[in-house]
Amino acid sequence: MKQKRSIPNRSFRVADQIQRDVASLIRDLKDPRIGMVTIHAVDVTVDYAHANVFFSLLVGDAQQCEIALNEAAGFIRNNLFKKLQIHTVPTLHFKFDRTTERAAELNALIVQANATRAKED
Repeated sequence: MKQKRSIPNRSFRVADQIQRDVASLIRDLKDPRIGMVTIHAVDVTVDYAHANVFFSLLVGDAQQCEIALNEAAGFIRNNLFKKLQIHTVPTLHFKFDRTTERAAELNALIVQANATRAKED
């Protein structure tokens, strides 16, 4: 019974370690399509076969960056084998995270609404 309780914690620890290692490995990539990338989260499946890696981009084209990262996923995964001490290293799937973009849009709308309200008062 004690083993079952530690499995979710292990999954979070593995995802956290993958996040840190992938972030450092991306810095070493020479592809010009990959801009300033920030890894936000990693979701690992229960069997550790796949991992969704969510990233945001400070500078560059998000679609081209996502394509480039998914093309480099095999290279990154091979380097994870050397860093991680687990039996199965998941296949990486990079996905652009639009959360930061949406937050900026909502913030702009709030500022605009407040400015309109201030003019009316």
